[in-house]
Amino acid sequence: MKAEDFTGTWKLAACYERDEDGRRVGWPMGKDPKGILIYTADGHMSANMMRTSGVSEAPGDSDAVGYAGTWRISGNQVIHTVYVTTPVSGWAGSEQIRDVAGLGPGHLTLEGSAIIDGKRRTAVLEWTR
Repeated sequence: MKAEDFTGTWKLAACYERDEDGRRVGWPMGKDPKGILIYTADGHMSANMMRTSGVSEAPGDSDAVGYAGTWRISGNQVIHTVYVTTPVSGWAGSEQIRDVAGLGPGHLTLEGSAIIDGKRRTAVLEWTR
């Protein structure tokens, strides 16, 4: 993976969660979210996502999330060092580590895992150019 493969603007195509067995178990931003992910050549990034229909009733889900900071590649991961964020995420000052599950001309798939209610959940974000 090279930085040039990431640099530019990406649009959110899908955002869903998988359980430990790989099954889709949720749509934290709804089934038709909108979002923009920007990686600059000088190492800055910005990510903004929003729900486009309905209001979430699930704990932990949000109608919008956004953050910006810097980015770097480390092995098979892209690391976002968060400078500013929406209050919902509380990520200011953190590193958000995303596994690069797919990268090719016109598509990027990022994954991040967390333990929720004692079970591993993987958020999958599919981006297109």
